[in-house]
Amino acid sequence: RAVRSPKMMENKVFLSFTFYSTILILKMYVVAIITGQVRLRKKAFANPEDALRNGGLQFCREDPDVERCLRAHRNDMENIFPFLFLGAIYSLLDPSPTVARIHFLIFCVGRIIHTIAYLLQLRAPTRSVAYSVAQLPCFSMALQILLATTPYW
Repeated sequence: RAVRSPKMMENKVFLSFTFYSTILILKMYVVAIITGQVRLRKKAFANPEDALRNGGLQFCREDPDVERCLRAHRNDMENIFPFLFLGAIYSLLDPSPTVARIHFLIFCVGRIIHTIAYLLQLRAPTRSVAYSVAQLPCFSMALQILLATTPYW
């Protein structure tokens, strides 16, 4: 007897969304790992027990480089989590697979460039341009979701 794939796995748009979402989640994990490495290198720990294990309570402190990593991670959460919701719902609207893939690709590349610009302190306006470009597909998806659901409000 042949194994049949779930209905969602037949949806090319959803599969594309899943691919780009997974890339973005992995990117967030990488930023978290980088944050931990910067903490170790700079000896700037958030918790006393970590500071004690790595040299003493004087290392329970803030550091500008660690704070930059944390801001990049927080910015990811503020932007990627809404994308995950919007992209999942948008995938259910049966959009053109090519147009949907372009939406997901633009958001993903924009967020990767944003993170690189943030962590490497690239000159302005690199980070803000990357942020703005990544927002365009989110606004587009949100608008399409609202238009599709307006008859049901």
